[in-house]
Amino acid sequence: MQNVSKQGIRPVIITGDHKITAAAIAKRIGILQDLSEACEGADIENMSDAELRDFVPKISVYARVSPEHKIRIVRAWQEKGMIVAMTGDGVNDAPALKQADIGVAMGITGTEVAKDAAAMVLTDDNFSTIVKAVENGRNLYQNIKYAIRFLLSGNFGAILAVLCASIGGLPVPFAPVHLLFINLLTDSLPAIALGMEPHSSEVMNEKPRSADESILTKDFLGKIGLEGFVIGAMTMLSFLTGYHMNGALLGSTFAFGTLCLARLFHGFNCKSDRPIIFTKRFFNNKWLQGAFVLGAVLITSVLTVPEFHRVFKVETLNLMQLGCVYLYAFASLLIIQLLKWIRMKFRQR
Repeated sequence: MQNVSKQGIRPVIITGDHKITAAAIAKRIGILQDLSEACEGADIENMSDAELRDFVPKISVYARVSPEHKIRIVRAWQEKGMIVAMTGDGVNDAPALKQADIGVAMGITGTEVAKDAAAMVLTDDNFSTIVKAVENGRNLYQNIKYAIRFLLSGNFGAILAVLCASIGGLPVPFAPVHLLFINLLTDSLPAIALGMEPHSSEVMNEKPRSADESILTKDFLGKIGLEGFVIGAMTMLSFLTGYHMNGALLGSTFAFGTLCLARLFHGFNCKSDRPIIFTKRFFNNKWLQGAFVLGAVLITSVLTVPEFHRVFKVETLNLMQLGCVYLYAFASLLIIQLLKWIRMKFRQR
């Protein structure tokens, strides 16, 4: 229970048993620290809803409560902006299970009424299963954010490259077929792979997010903007390199190759808010590795096989030019990883 508290979850006992019995059990499992944190249903009977809202944060154990008391306690926490999960097994728990954001009924000992009122049924009647469900939910939400971050930052980089070329009076870096190739392959495959990122217990060290919090927070958009800027800058540098070597077509080929590869590399950036380039986590997603290899093989084929000239509007690259494209793309990975390291060190101060 103490570990659960560290994970931003506040466990509270609500029972019809005697106060002394409930307090002894709560103290043993780490919910109750002091007897003043325990009360009986009679103590809240005559409280107004406003008084109860101020009262519930101080209490960890409620004894001798009625079904009406349970509903009021759940509603008081909800009115304080909290997400409330209620566990129960009896008929008298059903109203509170229905009122809670997530009603959890016991599958083995629970009554049919409690199961019908609940949103989730524990088949093993084990409290740790609830914690595991919370961990899975947080990981799924985080993986969705990884995929969104990957898509938005990569597209922002492409927009910046086109915008810079337009402002500078340069030729457009990308042909329509280039953007189609990017959207179909270097966008979709890594994004799907990030959605299948292996779950990590580290998410339980983070505080729960507010129910009203948008997925596109100021901090999240800032990361997208910064990473998109790095990708866009590397793409433009590559475009200018090719443009000065042999004109607009080679510049466009360089920009196309760099943007595709940079976005493939960027999939690894989006796996975590921390630098992972020299850790095992960099290689723990086989789906992302597969998406990277497939994407790299396809874009390399497009850039080096002469038969793809007319279809993809590119100029065939020699080995040195191809290496230059890969270097610019890989540089975006290193720069973003360095920025993450700097950000991490700054936050630790």
